[in-house]
Amino acid sequence: MITCVAITPRQEVWAFALYAVIVMVLITISRVSPLFVLARLAAVAPFVIFALFIPFIGTGDTTTLWGVELSIDGLWATWNIIVKALLGASISIVLTATTEVPDIIRGLGVLRVPALFTSIATFMIRYLELITEELGRMRVAMTARGYDPRWLYQARPIATSAGAMFVRSYERGERIHGAMLARGFTGEMPTFDRRRAGLVEWASAALLVGVFAVVALMAFTTS
Repeated sequence: MITCVAITPRQEVWAFALYAVIVMVLITISRVSPLFVLARLAAVAPFVIFALFIPFIGTGDTTTLWGVELSIDGLWATWNIIVKALLGASISIVLTATTEVPDIIRGLGVLRVPALFTSIATFMIRYLELITEELGRMRVAMTARGYDPRWLYQARPIATSAGAMFVRSYERGERIHGAMLARGFTGEMPTFDRRRAGLVEWASAALLVGVFAVVALMAFTTS
């Protein structure tokens, strides 16, 4: 679905409107709070902010809007970046909000994504949680010892803590990897849930992707 959004010509506004309607229907069916989606869309804010400057620095033909001269190509580029970023992020948010991360990783394995990739992704997600928890404990310990940074020269303890946390995480990773090898790890994570998607689930996924593909094809033929 994201691929179809990405390749749709930017001037086919009707196609993006149809994509947005389908995504909103998905949000409604999945019972994900719209506020939850809007909060997570803050992740694409840097791209949106960058896109807003393009009409002012773009070249080519210009138009006047509210007394300001703007590049027409820049306006189209801004529209292209913002709409595709918002739609793509919304689709990803719906997926992650309705599916547990282990299930997503297992689904990638079912779709024949290389085991090396899924293993790295699994360890990365797990270690991000561990590092976040470790950082929280270190912050509490520093606060308990009276560390209250207010000036730039007080940032040295933070840099020292980050270095210590990196070394500890690296050493922990080596110990865990050694323990896994000792228990017969062969490079592929074991799967305990053997349930497979049913015909209705495959048909629903294919229908969604098919609708997006048809819209993208129509946008190409009419552009």
